[in-house]
Amino acid sequence: MTRFALAAIAFTALLAIAAPALAQAPVALVEDVKGSPPGVELMDYVSAGNIIRLGPSDTIVLGYLKSCQRETISGATVTVGTEQSDVQGGTVNREKTACDGGKMELTVELSKGGAMVLRDAPKTATPSPLSLRPQFMLYGLSPVVELKTGAAVVIERVDQPGERYELTSDGRKLRGSFYDFADDNKTLVRAGVYRATMGRVQVLFQVDLNAQPGRAPLAGRLLRLHSN
Repeated sequence: MTRFALAAIAFTALLAIAAPALAQAPVALVEDVKGSPPGVELMDYVSAGNIIRLGPSDTIVLGYLKSCQRETISGATVTVGTEQSDVQGGTVNREKTACDGGKMELTVELSKGGAMVLRDAPKTATPSPLSLRPQFMLYGLSPVVELKTGAAVVIERVDQPGERYELTSDGRKLRGSFYDFADDNKTLVRAGVYRATMGRVQVLFQVDLNAQPGRAPLAGRLLRLHSN
């Protein structure tokens, strides 16, 4: 057997091992559920290849994290894709929403790997948001923060002093492992620049100038500081 053939076999074996792990990466979040479709709950992550079977009176809303596609699907068999779903039967309504999920995921992974140095706010006069160079944009004033048991998430404004939130999974109003600012009528500030920290992971983000309070589409206001 040639060296090339051996390399090809090894590469194929590597792909076979890696494929299940890749398939499990979440691509969308269940934003809403009406009815009782089996195996699907509010705020569940779903991965590419997952199949959701909706009854005639069932409806789900899926928010895709990177493509920013938001789908309202009723009475269909749904196969989750990487950017949108394959829908057989029933009805689907799609809308493109504002989100920066892809940049957020990359920023968090770089932070974990130690390949990125977080830019600290200057110690002099109040800096401008532009000088802070935020790494991604949040498109809702009421973020949904994914929490991890035993780890606090601290969100503090860095372009203006004084605004700070410390969130833990203990004693908080949660939907699954998520804390929604909208549940407590809390909001961040339009155009504000914030640092979010969980353990050794730190990211810098800015709130969009046109962001709205309340329950805007999840993909645009979801803040994740760890991978599933």
